[in-house]
Amino acid sequence: MPHFIMEYSPNVESDINVPELMQAIHREAIATGVFPKGGIRTRAIKCDYYLVADEDPANRFIHLTAKVGVGRDIETLKQAAQRVFDVYCDYLAEAFDKHYLSIGFEMVELHPQLNFKKNNIHQKLAQQAS
Repeated sequence: MPHFIMEYSPNVESDINVPELMQAIHREAIATGVFPKGGIRTRAIKCDYYLVADEDPANRFIHLTAKVGVGRDIETLKQAAQRVFDVYCDYLAEAFDKHYLSIGFEMVELHPQLNFKKNNIHQKLAQQAS
């Protein structure tokens, strides 16, 4: 964990490089040192069907959700979230200045008894480090 899930309206693609933004978010999540590298996942979902505010098709949105495991104090999560949000907003600044754009981000802690995982990527990273 965490999983970063970015949902967006297709019209943002005229101004931003979605894979590049994903990479910026992913790398900042690693750089926080808060999350294990082997658990970080970043993905983007283009929403072909959407309505924003007054339904003007020129309106745009991009929303990032970070799903994180429990066990970290709120201040640590808040600092990590702020770092990711700053990178996210910095990347989107030019598009925000040119268009009507809603930018959202939320960090959600997953319930510890209802979150199931199986991951052998941690082993791979440990082997690479040694």
